[in-house]
Amino acid sequence: MATPTNDIVAKLWNLCNVLRDDGITYQDYVTELTFLLFLKMMKETEREGRIPAPYRWAELTAREGPDLLLRYKEILLRLGSGKGEDGKDFTLDQSVKAIFLDGQTKLRKPANLKSLITSIDGLDWFSARQEGLGDLYEGLLEKNANEKKSGAGQYFTPRALIDCLVRVMKPQAGEVIQDPAAGTAGFIVAAHAYICEQTDDLYKLPQGVSAEWQRSSAYRGMELVPDTHRLALMNLMLHGIEGSIDSGDTLAPDGEILCQGDNRADLILTNPPFGTKKGGGRPSRGDFSITAQTSNKQLAFVEHVVRALKPGGRAAVVLPDNVLFEDNTGRALRRWMMELCDLHTILRLPTGIFYAQGVKTNVVFLTRGETDRGNTTNVWVYDLRANMAAFGKTRPLSAADFIAFERTYGSDPRGRSKRKDEGPEGRFRCFTRDEIAQRSDNLAIAWLRDDEDETEESLTEPEDIAAAILGHLRGALTEIEAVSDELSDASPEVAA
Repeated sequence: MATPTNDIVAKLWNLCNVLRDDGITYQDYVTELTFLLFLKMMKETEREGRIPAPYRWAELTAREGPDLLLRYKEILLRLGSGKGEDGKDFTLDQSVKAIFLDGQTKLRKPANLKSLITSIDGLDWFSARQEGLGDLYEGLLEKNANEKKSGAGQYFTPRALIDCLVRVMKPQAGEVIQDPAAGTAGFIVAAHAYICEQTDDLYKLPQGVSAEWQRSSAYRGMELVPDTHRLALMNLMLHGIEGSIDSGDTLAPDGEILCQGDNRADLILTNPPFGTKKGGGRPSRGDFSITAQTSNKQLAFVEHVVRALKPGGRAAVVLPDNVLFEDNTGRALRRWMMELCDLHTILRLPTGIFYAQGVKTNVVFLTRGETDRGNTTNVWVYDLRANMAAFGKTRPLSAADFIAFERTYGSDPRGRSKRKDEGPEGRFRCFTRDEIAQRSDNLAIAWLRDDEDETEESLTEPEDIAAAILGHLRGALTEIEAVSDELSDASPEVAA
């Protein structure tokens, strides 16, 4: 359905075409828009007091030609450093400084910058404010993620999947909610929106929980890529959330803080990056024992999730198939995880919903036990992959695709609702811990016949067909990397 926000997003995205002859990529364009939109949105929301007067939107609209481009570069430099032209520090909100940190423009032609500023100034900002500036910005992030040439899909989990996980995990006001691989902060934004709906926009909070704490302290996370961290901060700020995501490597000592004290989570929602650490490096976390010797990032992120949860804390984690079947470190990790946690549900996701066709993913749902032994007794597996429609440009994932899963998952976010095994012809089945042990703790469980050839033949868009081929190659590469890790890693002892 067309809305003013959708119209604005489309107009802003189309401006990218103007900039291609200036060497601007899709990812560069979104970063460029972030700087300009921030300045404009501060003016529109009457929050320009957060920015010193010489670096506000009016400084750009009043200038032309080379003087405009020079002033724009100066604004980026000053807001990113917190220092004025005289070299002295000025008072600047830390969130603002983080958004502009090391900010540089890729624009070379003043006319292109002027075109962007004029177009942004001419948008229907009244309607955008009414619908929510955060929704406008997230629309741009989604556009960028869906543009295969941008390469941004790895940082953006489909909204329909995020919303499904939030609905079944039911984040609550007063809980510490964490995403250790935050990307553009989609999970945190969705969790906050859910909590606002449940609390009359934070006016009806539990005793002892303030709206200020909920906005500034309830959400924790980390993002490795600087430009993506910048987009995450902007996304959070426009949704009324302040300073929740740190820039750093969760698999390095930076990430240990997320497993300590008040930072430990009641709820973790995350989609960790796939693949191995660059250069085959291992995690450098002093608190890791199970995955300390593997370069497989997904395995290491699982260890982080388990360690970051409070007793009774719950998590929903998007993971590729290799985490469920890999031997050696993978098997040791699964055994350890099922001891410390109740791994109660696995959702087998369709291919093609993100990254690319052919990359097979799952959502693992778990609850940290009050003790560290024998927490998993049954694992329920929902197969949303077999015999599903081909997802792609002409058939995007939607909320309707998750209705049956949400109904069978039940109302208890910890997976304790009454459930029914649908048998070998159904999509939802239960496997006991003993049955899983007999499978050498292999959790890649499938029972429905999946005619992949027919599924791919139903793809019609050339981009989707190419993505399917590329996805199979990536999936094969991921499995090769897993085998390589198995050959190079010694199998660690299972330890808490």
